[in-house]
Amino acid sequence: MDKPLFTNDAVVLGILLGILAFVFLTARCAHPFWKKFYKYIPTLLLCYFIPSIFNSLGIISGESSKLYFVASRYLLPTSLVLLTISIDLPSIMKLGPKALIMFFTGTAGIIVGGPLAILVVSVFAPDIVGGVGPEAVWRGLTTVAGSWIGGSANQAAMKEIFNVGDGLFSAMIAVDVVVANIWMAFLLYGAGIHKRIDEKLQSDTSAISELKQKIEAYRSQIMRIPDLTDTIKLMSVGFGVTALAHYGSDLIAPWIAANAPGLEKFSLTSGFFWLIVLSTTIALGLSFTRARELEGIGASRYGSLFLFVLVATIGMKMDLMAIFENPGLFVVGLIWMAFHAILLIGVAKLIKAPFFFMAVGSQANVGGAASAPIVASAFHPSLAPVGVLLAVLGYAVGTYGAWFCGIVMQAVSP
Repeated sequence: MDKPLFTNDAVVLGILLGILAFVFLTARCAHPFWKKFYKYIPTLLLCYFIPSIFNSLGIISGESSKLYFVASRYLLPTSLVLLTISIDLPSIMKLGPKALIMFFTGTAGIIVGGPLAILVVSVFAPDIVGGVGPEAVWRGLTTVAGSWIGGSANQAAMKEIFNVGDGLFSAMIAVDVVVANIWMAFLLYGAGIHKRIDEKLQSDTSAISELKQKIEAYRSQIMRIPDLTDTIKLMSVGFGVTALAHYGSDLIAPWIAANAPGLEKFSLTSGFFWLIVLSTTIALGLSFTRARELEGIGASRYGSLFLFVLVATIGMKMDLMAIFENPGLFVVGLIWMAFHAILLIGVAKLIKAPFFFMAVGSQANVGGAASAPIVASAFHPSLAPVGVLLAVLGYAVGTYGAWFCGIVMQAVSP
């Protein structure tokens, strides 16, 4: 990849924040053009898509920047703390079983969709899904299955289990990132028009609406104008819990790796896994204390800010031009994702599940803990923990689902 125009992360951060400012200011603009524009295009989608254009044009580079690492390791857990601390966990539990049904439907869509994509492409272009030995395409696709059901740890596990060649693995990472991010863009767009989608699906959204109304009522009761002391207190709780989560992660993950390496298949040796689990768990515990009242001084507002910065850094990692480097593999990925989407829509229609459950259930599989809360918070900031909880479940089933998917893909490959 050619060297980007801007490599200094301070400059890149300024560009990303400038993009966020542009999007939010135009979204609030009273000009008829912008009003009509944002009627169809969600702000969150633009915060994600514009950085990807900058990356594709070589202005900035997600590959050479460390901003995603900083955002995912420091801002994401802090964001989850601030978004979770005021959550009404008993009300979340009342959302019912449809969230789990849609999650496992998404998992099934990935497991079945991979072999189907190979069968479809082998009819008109068998060379695309051919290959032998470590460079056999079906082997590489197992790493995509690992990523789309669980996460990077499950992806790495598939590389070792199925002996995937390094060159093929690099191509599969591009397929994984680009196709998954295109699908995420569709989900973010859908979040912006979810009321219309729910009407077409004839979904029962009463539980979600009731939860949002309850949260808004609670927020209005405790809301006040914060001073500097309030803001410092809020940040100390957010980053303090993140610090505890990092400390716990640095102790737990290496201990499990040394004493129970077999648990790697559950992602329990991953430091990032424990970082997300610990930060969310501590915040859930604090939600039963007076710490809930931090919402009154803007906890979810700051949490959303950190999440939008993460969205921009995720978008910066997507290179749209990569599609043209090996288009055949992207055709396989797109067919695969299309089946995943069709299955989700069909089951959602059957059980009248809200689009929220469909979107978050899908992203908990395909995107994991880094992006599932982003999609969930597009519906309401307080719903971000639902995305995290389902993403953690994805880590647990990822290796098993991807392994089974790989065995079937091997059987159907030409």
